[in-house]
Amino acid sequence: MKYYLILTTALLISFAADAQTRVVNGKLTAYNAFPVMNVEVTSKKAKATTISDSLGNFSIVCLEKDVIMIKPKVFRPVNKKVSGETDTLKINLVFVNTQKNRELAVNSGYLTETNLNYAVAHLEMENTDYCKYTDIYSLLRAEGSGITVSNSGVITIRGGKTSFTPGASRALIIVNGQPTINIDWIQPCDVKSIHILKDSDAAIYGTRGGNGVVVITTN
Repeated sequence: MKYYLILTTALLISFAADAQTRVVNGKLTAYNAFPVMNVEVTSKKAKATTISDSLGNFSIVCLEKDVIMIKPKVFRPVNKKVSGETDTLKINLVFVNTQKNRELAVNSGYLTETNLNYAVAHLEMENTDYCKYTDIYSLLRAEGSGITVSNSGVITIRGGKTSFTPGASRALIIVNGQPTINIDWIQPCDVKSIHILKDSDAAIYGTRGGNGVVVITTN
């Protein structure tokens, strides 16, 4: 009887431990376009390690409330918390653009020379990691030059027109080519680019763009 009790207890402990582990899948990109391969990915608590494949994909074992750590040589380090609802992660690594880092990126097999040269020349706006923000308003406050976001989510652009009419100084918001007011639904990880337009740059939107325009493009 004592033997069976010990065996049952051991099995319960084993099942509990297994229930706390989970596999998280992810994809690493640079400039929101090109897969980053051969990058080491580590889960802090589970102490598992894996390498991103030729498509930038990886799968790694994590514990509850784990932290995924990525510290490649030529990109900014990334730490991502894993919640109970995290199944997939899309991480855009921010490339530190120096001549030495360009050589290291190619020699380490992170990016092909063709992709890297094109990205550096044409995709500067894509060299971001918007996923680190908790919501779209935090992203705009940090990344939107000249933007002010009120506690109620009203977005204004410094240098635009002002008015005593409530809401009249609100910037025009364009998401994927369509004007909108509510942007609560936009996830930071889905944002591809943000452009702030004012004065003559906003003229294409007529009087609607008089207070400036925030143009958001999502993936």
